[in-house]
Amino acid sequence: MRRKLSSSADEDNEGGLPDPSKLNNDEKKTFSTAKFDATRNSDTLDRRKIEKALSPAQLAFDTWTSKPLSSPRKSEQLTPQQAEDKMLDSRARRWHRIRNPWSCSLLTLTAALSAVLLMLFILNSFMTRQLDSKGCDMYYTRSIFFNFADFDTEHTRFASKYSLHLYREIGFDEDKKVKGVPVLFIPGNAGSYRQARSLASETVQHYYNTVQQDKSALKGGATSIDFFSVDFNEDFTAFHGQTLLDQAEYLNDAVAYILSLYHDPRRSQRDPGLPDPSSVILIGHSMGGVAARTMLTMPNYQSNSVNTIVTISAPHARSPVSVDADLVRTYERINTYWRDAHSQKWASDNPLWHVTLISIAGGSLDTTVPSDYASLSSLVPSTHGFTVFTSSIPGMWTGADHIQTTWCVQLVRPIARSIFEALDVHRPSQTKPRAERMRVFKRWYLTGMEATAEKTLPYKEPTTLLTLEDQSISINPSGKRLVLRSIGRSEKPMAHVLPIPPQGMPTQKKFTFLSNLPLEETAHTGHLDVLLCSVLPQQPGNSAALFALNIDLSEGGAGSTRFACKNAATDRIQLPASYRTSVYPFDKQPPFSYLQYDLEDLGEHQLVAVVEKAPESMNAWAIAEFSENSESTSLVSTGLQHLLAFGARFKLAADRPLVTTFEIPALHSSLLAFELRMGKQACGGNAELFTPLLRQYLSEPHETRYSVNVKEANVSLHGIAPFMPPPLRSQAASNGISLQFWTDPTCDSSIDVSLMVDISGSIGKLVMRYRIVFAAFPLLIVALVLRKQFRLYDDSGAFVTFSESMDLCLRTSMPLFFLALTFLSILFAISSAATTTTASTGFFSRSGNATESAIDYTKNDLLLGTQDPIFWFLVPMFGLLSAGICIIINYAALGVVFLLQMAFRLLMFRSSRSKNDHARKPSTPAFTSTSPRRRIITASVLLLLVSTVIPYQFAYLVSCIVQLATCTRASYHLSDNGSGANHNFYNYAHSILLLMLCVLPINIPVLVVWVHNLAVHWLTPFSSHHNVLSIMPFILLVETLTSGKMIPRQSRLGYVTNVLFFILAVYAAVYGISYAYLLHHLVNLVAAWLMALHFSGSDLSLSGLTRILDGDDDGGHVKKRP
Repeated sequence: MRRKLSSSADEDNEGGLPDPSKLNNDEKKTFSTAKFDATRNSDTLDRRKIEKALSPAQLAFDTWTSKPLSSPRKSEQLTPQQAEDKMLDSRARRWHRIRNPWSCSLLTLTAALSAVLLMLFILNSFMTRQLDSKGCDMYYTRSIFFNFADFDTEHTRFASKYSLHLYREIGFDEDKKVKGVPVLFIPGNAGSYRQARSLASETVQHYYNTVQQDKSALKGGATSIDFFSVDFNEDFTAFHGQTLLDQAEYLNDAVAYILSLYHDPRRSQRDPGLPDPSSVILIGHSMGGVAARTMLTMPNYQSNSVNTIVTISAPHARSPVSVDADLVRTYERINTYWRDAHSQKWASDNPLWHVTLISIAGGSLDTTVPSDYASLSSLVPSTHGFTVFTSSIPGMWTGADHIQTTWCVQLVRPIARSIFEALDVHRPSQTKPRAERMRVFKRWYLTGMEATAEKTLPYKEPTTLLTLEDQSISINPSGKRLVLRSIGRSEKPMAHVLPIPPQGMPTQKKFTFLSNLPLEETAHTGHLDVLLCSVLPQQPGNSAALFALNIDLSEGGAGSTRFACKNAATDRIQLPASYRTSVYPFDKQPPFSYLQYDLEDLGEHQLVAVVEKAPESMNAWAIAEFSENSESTSLVSTGLQHLLAFGARFKLAADRPLVTTFEIPALHSSLLAFELRMGKQACGGNAELFTPLLRQYLSEPHETRYSVNVKEANVSLHGIAPFMPPPLRSQAASNGISLQFWTDPTCDSSIDVSLMVDISGSIGKLVMRYRIVFAAFPLLIVALVLRKQFRLYDDSGAFVTFSESMDLCLRTSMPLFFLALTFLSILFAISSAATTTTASTGFFSRSGNATESAIDYTKNDLLLGTQDPIFWFLVPMFGLLSAGICIIINYAALGVVFLLQMAFRLLMFRSSRSKNDHARKPSTPAFTSTSPRRRIITASVLLLLVSTVIPYQFAYLVSCIVQLATCTRASYHLSDNGSGANHNFYNYAHSILLLMLCVLPINIPVLVVWVHNLAVHWLTPFSSHHNVLSIMPFILLVETLTSGKMIPRQSRLGYVTNVLFFILAVYAAVYGISYAYLLHHLVNLVAAWLMALHFSGSDLSLSGLTRILDGDDDGGHVKKRP
């Protein structure tokens, strides 16, 4: 008899049948003989139990794949002995596939290939379809940064980690003394303080080249700007909540220090007659914008030290990743503070009443942070802030990626100019009042066609005296369009008059004007003016002296009429030029000038005068008209399902107005992309003035995209996005996307427009919105597979391979599970779309204050996070992708273990060779492990370090490495001895490794932050992530598995294991995307339960603990092999 030492103190074949492929001919004679050999003792498995545990579908599939004999001819009839041997061979192949971890069924292979193809399709769509063109120009600077070394530990406790710098421009200002208004730039996640160069350089050059020579601007309160920037040593703020709080605390200290510089005569050159600054303007990029908002919630914030915040590509609405509990809770606390402040009834109770917050988003080109998250609709009312996309900003008309927003010329210029215009150096705050600041920012960042846009006309006094007589005017008949094809053809000034329709007409009208000439506000140098005039009553004296400009077209005639006029140039809206040669909106062509007034805005005027002042004929044109709103605006009431199935078709009539708008409320989702095709604009004998121009826009957030020379266009905007909180205050349903067309009305031909869904383009929209799904759903798949493995193990004693359990789950539990999740997603979408009157309650609800009783800001946090049931198919699609990912990870892990096993075998061979032991293979135990005392000391030291110095994420990474080593050793011994016990343990250890690998991406970001802190010599321990209970079960389980200890089979307690894995799968699906950090703690709970099961086979005592860590809980008893 041979004896074999086993770590589980069982027989060689415990936990599995003898390998039928290794049975000799005598042992294959009869099934009863094989059965007898398999059940010679009470610890050996019963094959019939395994067959009973497997599903009928699996057995049927195996029968089909084994290729049974099909109606053989009489000459091919098998003898009973041959038929019995055939059956045994079929069973042998089946047991070999069950025990081979590399086996892959046809269904598993199909699922993996389908997932790979689907993933490639999604990535191809994301990278090649529905892409915005890049039109940003690079900004070049000659910068100097002065570091404030005296901003040390006396001012802030973070002086050794962070630093403050002052920007100066070579050739303009190289003095370190402060002299203007302080502006502080805050970099984002892993950002550099040098990212402030482009914006700071623009402020310097604009001041010395323009503002300093503009006396009216200086009189209005403009002055130079002192541009400061903070060096955060490229901290990873997006991964760690405590780092965000540390930065906010440091920023408040920096603001206090900056303001103190202006009180020191040795460091300030400001005019002593001006008040010292009491506030600092903040400009934050990416997470720097979130840090700016966090400042106002910190205990060290000085009241009213910040009243203007401009953020660029900042994720305000929700955390970009949810892998850190501190970050998610910090976001909740910050956003709750801002919501509560703006929910106060009285302004005196709102600490943020004087704060303006502007959020600028880069659009779909930003693949770092979803631009949906830049929305402020759930945080501030429209009176205190707004969100705008770079493609909407006049003159920019292009998207920008995450880094381009820091140096894009077309963006830094309007930001710098808007800040100068918002300054008022005569006030202690150094800025204009909040309402005026909001008007400034709207004028610079919005198109001017928004419903909230304010016209300057009602607030202006007439500045132009227009004198006309019959020979110098051309009166346009009422209701007729004014078309000027060649301005200056008369070679003398000429006025074209359009009478304004009277108020109170049954149909509402609006005035529109379009020209390819600029409208000059001063009216001295321009070739075209648009004046809104009223008849000037006869007054004694020289009334002309009351006007800044006198335009006399009467030529001294006696029958002249005088008008008091306002120049409409201040309300000019820039549109990108659209000609046959136009390609992009940001082409270097002079823009069109567009005016739009509702009839109510013109109530105090009698006529509109379009004045030609060109001395000679020009290749210029102008169109002006009064059109009815019912003709220019159409509501497309088609439902979303109909649009997805059949699309939509419009027709622009031949007698259409200059501007035609189609409102499509059903197109409100940011997950959908459409393709628009437009017929040719045929003008017949008339020369075409311009080609069709398309504006697609949303009212909230303010997003506009232009398409010039339209033949085909992509239609896709950032509407209602998944997981986004509802608006701050109850608002009407979203108006959806609106399509606005400017077409040449002189072309007497209709134009057909079609809109069809772009499926391949829409699928790419999922990448930015559902990236975290690949951190949650794979854990769901592994939980279901482990659940099936434990059920089979408890029923039959065989711990099947991960691939075999995956195959079983793909046939039974996974389709049912994802079918239930699909119905649940539909239920959540319907519930989320409904009006919520009470805050969420229940076990998983997030705590909130009383102000949340009216609006539930967490109602979109569940599952898909969408309000459209039409996206139910995403659940099974993500399930298929996650199953494929898990299959690939499984075989990748098998490959890594195999390579490590070969290296381990080579090492063992060289070791035995060095001992001159070539003749025989050493008889070693299945697992030679260190002493239990050493393992207890190792675990204790690691837990002590976790509680004091290192985060538990580092210990988790170590545990994953140790588990990988355990799988390598188990594979090594399995290759030497393919017993059932070794098969069981290897499959068990391998599945635990896959479970831990699925949780590893959740822990890596915080670990990266910790390593970065060490790299910058910041040795202060984390104030979080030191809970030993968050890692202790993992450490104990991994240490237990290093001894080769197999988990005992359970009867009643097996149901608890089943329920735990099921709960883990459900939570990963429903809450895993929004609260991914909790997945670690749930898996940690599962690990604690598995450790309890390991203890269930031993006495619950100190001696039992020692034996279980030693892998010898049976007291070292060794069974003999028969």
